[in-house]
Amino acid sequence: MRTSRTAPRRSHRLTVPVTAGVLAAAFLALPGQQAQAAGDVVKVTGSQGNWQLQVNGSPYQIKGLTWGPSVADADKYLPDLQSMGVNTIRTWGTDASSKPLFDSAAAHGIKVIAGFWLQPGGGPGSGGCVNYLTDTAYKNQMLDEFPKWVDTYKDNPGVLMWNVGNESVLGLQNCYSGDELEKQRDAYTSFVNDITKKIHSVDPNHPVTSTDAWVGAWPYYKKNAPDLDLYAVNSYNAVCDVKSAWEQGGYTKPYIVTETGPAGEWEVPDDANGVPQEPTDQAKAEGYTKAWGCITGHKGVALGATMFHYGTEYDFGGIWFNLLPAGEKRLSYYAVKRAYGGNTSGDNTPPVISQMDIEGGASGVPAGRDLIVSTKATDPDGDPLTYQVLSNSNYIDQNKQLVPMQTTDLGGGRLKVTAPDKPGVWKIYVKATDGKGNVGVETRSVRVVPPPVDGTNIAVGKAATASSEQTTDYGGCPCTAAKAVDGKNDTRWASDWSDPQWVQVDLGSRQSFKHVQLNWETSYAKAYTVQTSDDGQNWTTVHEVTDGNGGIDDFDASGTGRYVRVNGTARGTGYGYSLYEFGVYN
Repeated sequence: MRTSRTAPRRSHRLTVPVTAGVLAAAFLALPGQQAQAAGDVVKVTGSQGNWQLQVNGSPYQIKGLTWGPSVADADKYLPDLQSMGVNTIRTWGTDASSKPLFDSAAAHGIKVIAGFWLQPGGGPGSGGCVNYLTDTAYKNQMLDEFPKWVDTYKDNPGVLMWNVGNESVLGLQNCYSGDELEKQRDAYTSFVNDITKKIHSVDPNHPVTSTDAWVGAWPYYKKNAPDLDLYAVNSYNAVCDVKSAWEQGGYTKPYIVTETGPAGEWEVPDDANGVPQEPTDQAKAEGYTKAWGCITGHKGVALGATMFHYGTEYDFGGIWFNLLPAGEKRLSYYAVKRAYGGNTSGDNTPPVISQMDIEGGASGVPAGRDLIVSTKATDPDGDPLTYQVLSNSNYIDQNKQLVPMQTTDLGGGRLKVTAPDKPGVWKIYVKATDGKGNVGVETRSVRVVPPPVDGTNIAVGKAATASSEQTTDYGGCPCTAAKAVDGKNDTRWASDWSDPQWVQVDLGSRQSFKHVQLNWETSYAKAYTVQTSDDGQNWTTVHEVTDGNGGIDDFDASGTGRYVRVNGTARGTGYGYSLYEFGVYN
């Protein structure tokens, strides 16, 4: 964890709900779970270096998780959290839909760190750039809204404390720079203090904190937010450095860790394919154990943590961080359960994948060809295992979804699938399930390349023209016709956003060919023809496609002519047509 004011790189964070209303549109209060007339009294007590959180006079160490399920599923999942030894959950927003969650939490002996979202929030990449020096309308709106919900829920026994903002000191670097960034950070943390004072005036019985993404935010809070009762930080692989940062910063308030867990994308080295190397399931579980050890090791100052993430989302970020993606429990789930003192006797635990390799993957896997995944997995309880392979294209097109691949089990831990059709670096996942609600997941990246073609590409380096070209310096462009025949799969031709459009190559003389390979960018052709001509005016169609889906189109097509063109008649997206490479083979 860096302690300077230079913010660490953070990217591709798991998407979390901004407000409770995102989790659910509207919910009725649950029977028998109405708020009490008078809530608990929660205080930060003690003195420098010897603090304690107390609830109604009794010590309270936060053993928590961030909350991912919908409010409607509170009664379904909170008993499980209770069995893990969890006593606290954290949310990112509080509004009219929060009551059922607070009520259900209280009914299950769990309390909530109730969040209030401030823009920009969420670190780099988050939207909503507020000018905290001049935007009085926004600030007044928040000063009215947050205390209103505090007044609504202050007597609910499910509330532990209020948390104003999430990673906005860091996130402001996405909006400002230089001296202006410093002024905005001062203004933001001063505004947090204004909200804190107003919350205290409405509710003196619950502490107020504010979360940020790195301890470099704490000097701003120290300077501008003296009314905060304690600090809060989201810290993953660097969580064990927080103690020394607190000591070196000369702070006079305790803190909690509001997100932690295994190393994130922004903290790991790139692999051989140039993408972040995701930790193994075993390393992730060890990350939670290590984090809790470092937090509890800062006695009298670190008052606990809500580790990330009790979520069921089953996507790129969900596999990286969730304890139970799609509701199936992982090694990390049981690591947190052990850390928090949950009863683990008799638990049936997940499969352990000790090896995963892509056979021949070092040199790239041809698109659309067989891809063999080699694995070694064992189950501690001797349960029979079933396997599934999935793919993800996040590093190509920012799509976070996992796509199941038709898998053939070849035996001996070897699994056969068909490689994705689109070139680029993909994530391939192996999921091993034991039939008892547990899952092991491992992932590797693989570079998918255009399949090899017998023969010579007679279009490479020849003159090319097109019906239109994107000539502006934007999105990797200029994207001229010549770039479709330059032999490079990272440059492209791109057309106007209309139908029809074409790109053609002049072979220099009348020549015969037998095969065509097209490498489409995301903006592909749903319908097109491949045509030949001797004069560039009169065309003969040698191949037609009406159901194109992008990626690699690799087909035999015999023709003769000086000119060969791809004539797009229907776009597959709302953008234009875009080809990385247009290969014509003899």
